[in-house]
Amino acid sequence: MLQAAPRMTLVLGGARSGKSAHAEALIEACPAPWTYLATAQAWDDEMRERIGLHRARRGEGWVTRDVPVDLSAAIRATRGPVLVDCLTLWLTNLMMAEADLAAAFEDLAAACAAAAGPLVLVSNEVGLGIVPDNALARAFRDAAGRLHQRLAREADRVVFLVAGLPMVVKPAGGPA
Repeated sequence: MLQAAPRMTLVLGGARSGKSAHAEALIEACPAPWTYLATAQAWDDEMRERIGLHRARRGEGWVTRDVPVDLSAAIRATRGPVLVDCLTLWLTNLMMAEADLAAAFEDLAAACAAAAGPLVLVSNEVGLGIVPDNALARAFRDAAGRLHQRLAREADRVVFLVAGLPMVVKPAGGPA
């Protein structure tokens, strides 16, 4: 059974783990309208198809804003229930732009802390597999891990999705 979203929930999981659908259900437990902050960029046909499937799954009541880089400002400018999907695509966009990751992470954490909520953040947990064979992939994996740790400290609840099943890692009101 889904619980209504607390002020801030971090939803982590692997590819196709069900994290986006779970996050959408958390937000839809709140009164509409709901804002979907999308970080994906449609660089190719396959990504355009993925974006289309996500959009088609969301029904009435959703307002979608594309925010590939300036996520913190979008969170600050949005009122009501907000879903961010996904942080690892946002991280990719930042790395491609050679942004200052530490500064971006702190700015995002500050924006999340100031959000009235409910705010649900979705991200891929990429650090559970083998060590990547190249420096860029290792840098990405390490940066994602640092981002997740930073936001998990701020989050009221952290949920890890495995095979469509949510496991609450940090319950609302749990340890910081």
